[in-house]
Amino acid sequence: MRYLNLCLLVLFPIAWFAPLMRAAVLPIFGMDEISVITGLQALWATDAVLALVVTFLAVFAPMAKVAGVALVDFGLLAPRVMPVLQVMGKLAMADVFLLAIYIVLIKGAGLVTVETAWGLYLFTGCILASLVLSHRGPSGAAHRA
Repeated sequence: MRYLNLCLLVLFPIAWFAPLMRAAVLPIFGMDEISVITGLQALWATDAVLALVVTFLAVFAPMAKVAGVALVDFGLLAPRVMPVLQVMGKLAMADVFLLAIYIVLIKGAGLVTVETAWGLYLFTGCILASLVLSHRGPSGAAHRA
């Protein structure tokens, strides 16, 4: 299980650059791919406070949680920090919820065509895998810590 958690340290950055969705005002003009990174770039240009919150939820919270769980798994951090890491995982899940709301709102407006892309599933899968891996019991290494 600890190696599955370490895989998330590689998969999360891939998910940040992977296309989450494709959007266009009218489909005849072509679809622009939107990733976590391109979304954050656009957000930083328009609303720095919201960009800071979303950057924390989408980038820092998941990576801090995965790194923390890895440290616990390898006996380098005390297992008593697991509740804090679980809270980090819940915060990280909030951005997937925000993305879902944005997709629903955009589709509801009827002016924009939005298609989900494979990166949305990868990013959601990384978040869910991170939640599952942090809710399991501590590994043998963490028991010895």
